[in-house]
Amino acid sequence: MVSDRAAAVGAWESLFRAQVAIMRSLASDFPAHGISFNEYDVMFNLSREPDRRIRLRDLNEHVLLTQPSVSRLVDRLTSRGYVLKLTDPSDGRGAIIELTPEGYDVFRRVALQHMDTITGRMGDALSNEELAQLTGLCDRLRTAPSGAGLKPRHA
Repeated sequence: MVSDRAAAVGAWESLFRAQVAIMRSLASDFPAHGISFNEYDVMFNLSREPDRRIRLRDLNEHVLLTQPSVSRLVDRLTSRGYVLKLTDPSDGRGAIIELTPEGYDVFRRVALQHMDTITGRMGDALSNEELAQLTGLCDRLRTAPSGAGLKPRHA
């Protein structure tokens, strides 16, 4: 399936601008409980993993920060007792990051308030059916192979 270029670019612009507007809104209303928006993102990803732990290199694939930024952020969370940084037993050069019980408690307190903000921002704008449709469309975009639909252009 190849879409019209103008339609694809227009949809991208709309999606990008909506994402920026929503992220700015959520960041400005983010509950202040001793963690930043980016720290919350790392803790959120850890909370979704089995045993609330993940290899650092895999965590890097889930967050919107550069690898050095994630490493510094993990070090800050470690110094506050919210995560543990362990040597990866399968690769001594790597690290396993684990959310501590204290870190999980902090995450849950922030998450409950943050979910209310998200629900207000998204749920006030879209119906449940539209939210489900948006989720499906975003999942398709996220999982589409890179370069999907690209065909060589002929002069």
